[in-house]
Amino acid sequence: MPKGVNNMASSDIQVSRYETPTASELHRLMWTKKGSNNHMDEVYPGIYIGDMYAAKDKKTLQAHHITHVLNAADGKFNVNTGPSFYRDTTITYYGVEAFDMSSFDLSPFFYPAANFIKNALSLPTGKVIVHCAMGLSRSSSLVLAYLMIHKNMTLVDAIKAVSANRNVSPNEGFLEQLRSLDKKLHCH
Repeated sequence: MPKGVNNMASSDIQVSRYETPTASELHRLMWTKKGSNNHMDEVYPGIYIGDMYAAKDKKTLQAHHITHVLNAADGKFNVNTGPSFYRDTTITYYGVEAFDMSSFDLSPFFYPAANFIKNALSLPTGKVIVHCAMGLSRSSSLVLAYLMIHKNMTLVDAIKAVSANRNVSPNEGFLEQLRSLDKKLHCH
């Protein structure tokens, strides 16, 4: 045997295949990050995640040059802003009436929300805030889906990118839906 070959790990020889981690492994990844808990944080160039206070603070949104608002908690029982709330601004609004419950199916909104974010960022000065009530679960799930769909990131890479700048915590149901999307996109 050539010198040094027996010191090689078997992983050096095999081509590793990506597999979607378990929910508990993903939770561990999120909990070990030192993200922020501000009312809004830039988590990716041009993409902010925020809470209801940031969404309702038009002066701050304008100071950050936000051009688009994606409300992941739309509706009268959630953060009831809507397009009329922003009518005195140049902000483009998109609402998703989602509930932060593990039983709620957020996955039908992954592609429409991802496309809204993509369209916002396609503008030369486009910036989008994705928010829900607290900026932890619904909003972060939609941003993670965008990064997976349009930036070809794995769920692990998307979580690392976002949680480096903000603490995020998709609920158990949303995490499973993101795991399913990850498998569909990255595990062939």
